Amino acid sequence: MNRHITSAISQTFGKFANKEFAKPIQNFINSSYVKVMGLDMSEFHAPQTYRTLNALFTRKLREDRAYSLDSEDFISPCDSFITECGAIDVRHAFQIKGMKYNSDELLGEHFSKEEKEIVEDGAFINFYLSPKDYHRYHIPINLKVLKAVHIPGKFYPVNIPSLEKRVNLFIENERVVLLCEASSKKRFYMILVSALNVGVMQVSFEPKIKTNADALRSSVYTYYNLYLNKGDDFGCFEMGSTIVILAEKDMLDTHVRAGQHVKYGDTIAKCKLN
Repeated sequence: MNRHITSAISQTFGKFANKEFAKPIQNFINSSYVKVMGLDMSEFHAPQTYRTLNALFTRKLREDRAYSLDSEDFISPCDSFITECGAIDVRHAFQIKGMKYNSDELLGEHFSKEEKEIVEDGAFINFYLSPKDYHRYHIPINLKVLKAVHIPGKFYPVNIPSLEKRVNLFIENERVVLLCEASSKKRFYMILVSALNVGVMQVSFEPKIKTNADALRSSVYTYYNLYLNKGDDFGCFEMGSTIVILAEKDMLDTHVRAGQHVKYGDTIAKCKLN
């Protein structure tokens, strides 16, 4: 597969975002971005403390947020807008109302038929992170990571207008697919989906994953004892993008709806333990 023009655009923007300008210029860039995009910086350090625009994009919270420690509570992995959620019907979910995608195709060719079948008749939630959102993502419940697959692809925008007009947007874009197992032994997928100007999706527990790089083929990583706790920071998007959760049937009793804004740490579902 040849690299797509959207990759070149994202790489070019990435070079600008990672460049450290003279302090007065950098302060102007950072402050302008905060003002134009309407960032709420109340939980973060002041804009002028970030040495690059990318450092501002990937900013960490000054203090972690409080969230439920109840083992049944499934928290939002990120600050985002719920573009769509609901039941997976005959292996189809919605990228947005009226625009379906096939869950098997989203997961890609490196998951077996049996692995894909676990989400049949399950639930899905799409989280869209806009450029003004906090860009880091967190673990939604105590879990074990079983497998990670990096699937190179395109970098189309994932905003609402793009979701409404481009069929199979999530499937065409580059993504990292994580197969996870909760303490209840129920399984679910977290899929990190790239977007235009998202040159990098960091996955802290697997530094071998290099997104928007020279890789043209999928990479597969299998784990046996990789346990992560609810709330753990496991990486970030460099700019806004999307996370998709596909959960096993009868795993989640969701408390969110399409069109709702959520924040990392909000309880968005009850995880059924039996």
